[in-house]
Amino acid sequence: MSSSHPSTLPLWTWAAPLLAGVLVVLKLAHVVPADATFVLVLAGVMLLAAVFAAVHHAEVLAVKLGDPFGAILLAVAVTVIEVGLIASIMFSGEPGSEAVARDTVLAAVMIVLNGVIGLCLVLGGRRHHEQSFQLQGASSTLAVLGTLAVMSLILPNFTLTTSGPSYAPVQLVVVGILSLVLWGVFVFVQTIKHRNYFLDIEAEADVHDKPSDQVAYAALALLVVALISVVLLAKTLSVPLDRAVDAAGLPQAFVGVVIAAIVLLPEGLAAAKSAAINRLQNSINLALGSAVASIGLTIPCVAILALLLNQNPALGVSPSNMTLLVLTLFAATLTLGTGRTTVLQGAIHLVIFAVFLLVSAVP
Repeated sequence: MSSSHPSTLPLWTWAAPLLAGVLVVLKLAHVVPADATFVLVLAGVMLLAAVFAAVHHAEVLAVKLGDPFGAILLAVAVTVIEVGLIASIMFSGEPGSEAVARDTVLAAVMIVLNGVIGLCLVLGGRRHHEQSFQLQGASSTLAVLGTLAVMSLILPNFTLTTSGPSYAPVQLVVVGILSLVLWGVFVFVQTIKHRNYFLDIEAEADVHDKPSDQVAYAALALLVVALISVVLLAKTLSVPLDRAVDAAGLPQAFVGVVIAAIVLLPEGLAAAKSAAINRLQNSINLALGSAVASIGLTIPCVAILALLLNQNPALGVSPSNMTLLVLTLFAATLTLGTGRTTVLQGAIHLVIFAVFLLVSAVP
């Protein structure tokens, strides 16, 4: 979390959710034309503004609660946005909608473990040469993340009940429940059983006052408004996003990369900022926590949506993406396996991320 927070919320953090909410109401009431170009552009701007505002309010509440609760709250807020975007596309029924959950979750994992972690290590290593973090917390989180990633993105390719990269309905439900249970156990360990594993032992004590109760309540209310606005605006933009990706000549799977990039951008910037001021532990909590929540909470939601819509979502990744995912987990295990990092590890992850973007755009 940021080390300082004003006693009042900045004006833009009030304006963004409220204006986004007004636009949603106008669209639902058919006061403005839903398919007009200027309305779609405005909706896109408002969606991004609401995402940033939601993460800001979650961060204010996180400071009020204290670490590591802050990282969990941010991860949950980001995952709610992600699920909203996925659900909007699944409900649209557009071609490729059955694979949007897989593409988004994969992109989130690759962005976090390679893009965000790589950027944090490069920025921190360039300024501080070598940085340290709690090995127990990082290795525990990575073990949970690896298990969830294999169950959700790799195993569906090798089951026999159904053909193709999909689970049978009963398999999908059980995997969804197990994912939720594992995320719950992880949160219990992170917040209660072994909370000290996830605290920054070298960080200086925060001398700034926590937000007041009034500010915290206002942030909570605006967070709810922002999340609802993001989900409803995403439903409006789901079809245009599909068409824009298709018009650009990009594969349909690139929609997942766009969704993951949108929802992870604010949190990624917060993690990079923490690494730059030598708070790598906080960066790792933010990044890995987001990836764990992205799978642990998204897959159960996708299972429920699939049953409601009578869909059979494709979860198994392609051979090229499977190779990159395994490489990413292997590199992350080595990077986070010593408790100390340098700019070299960051460069490795950024290279893997660049290859992932290349394969996503040019399969």
